[in-house]
Amino acid sequence: MSSVMPAASASKLVRFTGLQWLPVGAGLLALYAPTTVSLARGLWTRDEFMHGPIVAAVILWLIWQKRALLSGESDRARPLAGGATLVFGLLLYVLGRSQDIIMFEVGSLIPVLAGTLLAMCGPRTLRGMAFPVGFVLFMLPLPGFVVDALTGPLKHYVSAIAEDILYAAGYPIARTGVVLSVGPYQLLVADACSGLHSLISMSAMGLLYVYLTAHRNPWRNAILVGCLLPIAFAANVVRVIVLVLVTYHFGDEAGQGFIHDFSGIFLFIVGLLLLFAIDAALGQVRSYARSR
Repeated sequence: MSSVMPAASASKLVRFTGLQWLPVGAGLLALYAPTTVSLARGLWTRDEFMHGPIVAAVILWLIWQKRALLSGESDRARPLAGGATLVFGLLLYVLGRSQDIIMFEVGSLIPVLAGTLLAMCGPRTLRGMAFPVGFVLFMLPLPGFVVDALTGPLKHYVSAIAEDILYAAGYPIARTGVVLSVGPYQLLVADACSGLHSLISMSAMGLLYVYLTAHRNPWRNAILVGCLLPIAFAANVVRVIVLVLVTYHFGDEAGQGFIHDFSGIFLFIVGLLLLFAIDAALGQVRSYARSR
């Protein structure tokens, strides 16, 4: 016995075989492949923006993991709202590309993706893809005036806390502004050691961790998100302390050599371990509360 598929259902299956995304993918590739090349040759070669390729890879992986959403029903599509959002994104891209404003050029990907999803699938699919679309924000460079306004205070606090901790531990350390003097050595807490960009990259990885663990308890997720910036700051203080100790015990060459270059990776390891420890502690507290 054979059954006849309703015309509407058959039409829907034809529309959502995935083939309709091929021109979309081709269009996105044509737009943002030159942008990616520019980033790879410029911004991503700098230490403070080396998290950019990782963020881009994570976005692609998250979209691929949620690809089933792209074959959802289109009866809730919003072509007008989606089209308007898409046009805004394209205008932002043209402005950024023509005027060499990388923040606009890369940031245009958010309304372009959001408008495309809204026009082709609807709000439900857009909500399902909200995290990978919003994750594009971590690829954007901060404006110069924001960097200048935040870097100075961060350097001051990092150097002051590092001095207090090492002095309490008995080390002969003193501070003049953001210059730490320990024994016969002087170390300048430079802009890269302020922790501003590590705050951004650590926040990105922390949010990804919270998103992937997907705890059902919203308070647990909120606490973890609220801990991200303090954890990143604390990890950066640990980084400066380690560099000071290496310099004091092994000399300036050791402090400015491999250890200095490796300290960025060390910062991430410390930050992630702190995040895991806090998450585990929250889990233990929740288990204990349930057993009462």
